[in-house]
Amino acid sequence: MRIGELAAAVGVTTRTVRHYHHQGLLPEPERLANGYRDYTLRHAVVLARIRRLTELGLGLAEVRDVLADDAGKDLAEVLTELDEDLARQEAAIRERRVRLRALLEAADGIPAEGPVSPQLSALFHDMAHVAAHSPMAAKDREMLALIETTAGPEERERLIGMLSAFEDPEAITQATQVYALLDDLADADPADLSDPRIDGAARAIAAWIPADLLPANMADQQNSFLRAFFAEFAPAQAEAIRRALRMPAEGRP
Repeated sequence: MRIGELAAAVGVTTRTVRHYHHQGLLPEPERLANGYRDYTLRHAVVLARIRRLTELGLGLAEVRDVLADDAGKDLAEVLTELDEDLARQEAAIRERRVRLRALLEAADGIPAEGPVSPQLSALFHDMAHVAAHSPMAAKDREMLALIETTAGPEERERLIGMLSAFEDPEAITQATQVYALLDDLADADPADLSDPRIDGAARAIAAWIPADLLPANMADQQNSFLRAFFAEFAPAQAEAIRRALRMPAEGRP
């Protein structure tokens, strides 16, 4: 048989046959005097078995183990491992579907920054009217979604617990005032760091955000991530945030 005839007989492509040759799964046949490969029925039997194994979900390395005469694992062992792996995948899919269903059925809808945790989604909903009118509030939502995504499980749980403090109407009013102060600094002279609005915004931020919510090194200028963080803001806004972060360590109110 020619390679095309073999591929057609087993129901694969000639490219697949060549790939299995390259991977060492299907032995190369002898070549005729004209240089063409001459495939035998034995090649078709092996190729058909490879197809059946791959359709079950086995990777090529596992197929190689099954086909090898000195395989470290027999077919039953390989299929058992595959079944266990599929069971884990099914459990993960079920968990993902539960999370997706919770997002789709949320009364508050999915925020623009979503998907996020239900707690963060609820906070975003409560402050939607603020973000709609404040560029700084909208940016803060992005930062909170980023922090929640990149934090480890324990850090994420701590963050979610602290966010409950911001659900209070008084805290939302305070947040609105802080965002307004920062928005007012968007067009401030970047060279005038003595602008009293900067210190006023810094004090408001320090009074609004719990000290435990922020890492101790948030004002560290050597951290490349934090440099990128501060670069997102106008110079006066970034300076106000830096001053606010330094205030607890300096014992300033």
